[in-house]
Amino acid sequence: MKILVTGAAGFIGFHLSRRLLARGDEVTGIDNLNDYYDPSLKEARLALLQKERGFSFLRHDIADRAGMADIFAGESFDCVVNLAAQAGVRYSLVNPHAYVDANVTGFLNILEGVRHHGGHLVFASSSSVYGGNTKLPFSEKDSVDHPVSLYAATKRANELMAHSYAHLFGVRATGLRFFTVYGPWGRPDMALFLFTKGILAGEPIPVFNQGKMVRDFTYIDDIVEGVVRVIDHPAEPDPAWQSDKPSAATSKAPWRIFNIGNNKRVELMTYIRAIETVLGRKAKLDLMPMQAGDVQATEADTSLLSAAVGFKPDTAVEEGVRRFVEWYCDYYKVSR
Repeated sequence: MKILVTGAAGFIGFHLSRRLLARGDEVTGIDNLNDYYDPSLKEARLALLQKERGFSFLRHDIADRAGMADIFAGESFDCVVNLAAQAGVRYSLVNPHAYVDANVTGFLNILEGVRHHGGHLVFASSSSVYGGNTKLPFSEKDSVDHPVSLYAATKRANELMAHSYAHLFGVRATGLRFFTVYGPWGRPDMALFLFTKGILAGEPIPVFNQGKMVRDFTYIDDIVEGVVRVIDHPAEPDPAWQSDKPSAATSKAPWRIFNIGNNKRVELMTYIRAIETVLGRKAKLDLMPMQAGDVQATEADTSLLSAAVGFKPDTAVEEGVRRFVEWYCDYYKVSR
């Protein structure tokens, strides 16, 4: 297939592009290489992709309406995978406009491109949309109308915007709610990266809510496997959908929502202990209160994904952390 991957120099976009290229797909990658975190890491990912046969790259911002229209007009794609976004819950508290530009305006440009030029759409949503929900595990059938951050609100907006285009124009769209993705080449603003860096430097690491946090940590290879399987199973209308008893996960339009998570609750302190074990060092903890926009616990119900595409993530945290630490020490040339 010919596949457009936005955010191709990002963490998930990089790994997905490599996987698609390895199986013989042609990938056009888009990224604006912004400085939300160190652009050199994005450039290093991109340099590896550009060595691969079948990969082409366009440095572009998805919020640029005219430029995105030109890209879609110039080439047809079998599938568009939208991973470009302004990420980060906490950053949305200080720079909200960046989230609307990338996550709302940019996403609209993607929808318009697919509407007018065909292909099916797979797009990144987030476990953050569950917001104030406390019933675990989170199910796609749950209400997600109480976001606790602007980031979450923009991701929920993506799901609703995609549904409207599926209903009005027949755009086949599948949204994927990612749960705390981690692994090699990960983002420097995420916990595993920050914790590993701090422990190696002998510096205190920030641990929010006094460490009383629970997350469904999902290894990057499992995320990519889920995305690839969804690419190969475009959304279809649900013939069992009832307007008087509407499912929140499907529709009479060709639109679906799936969780992609490890389906396991892992305490934050267990995660930190796994890092300590691999590094052979103890962490110095800077215990802090809960941050605005955060939630205390997440866990994914992945039964709908498993039923639809026959896949359930299962990489153990201990194994995933080991692989990340090995990559980190190699990439940054540090010893444990």
